[in-house]
Amino acid sequence: MIVKRIHLKDTYGIRKKVLGIENVESSYLFEGDTESGTFHLGAFIENNLVSVASFYFNRNSKFNIDNQYQLQGMATLEDFRKQGLSRELLNVAFPIIKQNFCNLVWCNARVEAAPFYQKLGFEISGDEFDVENIGKHILMYREIN
Repeated sequence: MIVKRIHLKDTYGIRKKVLGIENVESSYLFEGDTESGTFHLGAFIENNLVSVASFYFNRNSKFNIDNQYQLQGMATLEDFRKQGLSRELLNVAFPIIKQNFCNLVWCNARVEAAPFYQKLGFEISGDEFDVENIGKHILMYREIN
């Protein structure tokens, strides 16, 4: 398995299959996808892209830290889950984020994914909330030292 930066368009196929509804463009295009501070990572097994994550220079006002990155669109193809791919995407992302003078990453995690993020040092902030047509989420964050 190898993790490397990918182009935004490379995320579309996995985002559509895992996160969104087929043929609904907004389900796999996110605000900020093309901003200069945004970067996208992909995990490859045998030269096949099987997992993606996107990171946005985006401040959440709930945190009293100026420079923040938001994780969004983390998705792994079903046959490749539970193999540590998402963990490796984050392990590659954290130093990149730190190089950009940011020391906080936050995300709106699906409630069922919260234990995964907690194992990686993320903490819960606030109460669960509903994302229309997707389900229950929770705001999570991790400071990067």
